[in-house]
Amino acid sequence: MEWIFWALPAAIIAYMIIAGLYQRRHLKTLTEEEFRSGYRKAQLIDVREQKEFDNGHILGARNIPLSQLRMRHKEIRKDQPVYMYCESGMRTVRAAAVLRKKGIKDLYNLKGGFKKWNGKVKKGK
Repeated sequence: MEWIFWALPAAIIAYMIIAGLYQRRHLKTLTEEEFRSGYRKAQLIDVREQKEFDNGHILGARNIPLSQLRMRHKEIRKDQPVYMYCESGMRTVRAAAVLRKKGIKDLYNLKGGFKKWNGKVKKGK
């Protein structure tokens, strides 16, 4: 019965390792400086939920929440880079998996997510 107490932490650690390996292979993580230098020439997508987006987002970003991405992926062009961010960076890994399955491959992630962003922000309502 004691194994149950070890199973959950082991599963979480395994998930983090696998997600990290996947991220390196299919999603390029950029520092804020690298992200800032390229996002104006790309599609800037905020994958946070609408309420989070409304509270503040990077100037010029479009909101396509991760929860809607499978339905709305056609709004994203395959022939242009996609710069994505969420609050901390975890949802963009899942978003990248969805987009890669839809044939969108030029994917970039903001290291540390929106909470680490120091650039221009459009404040919410």
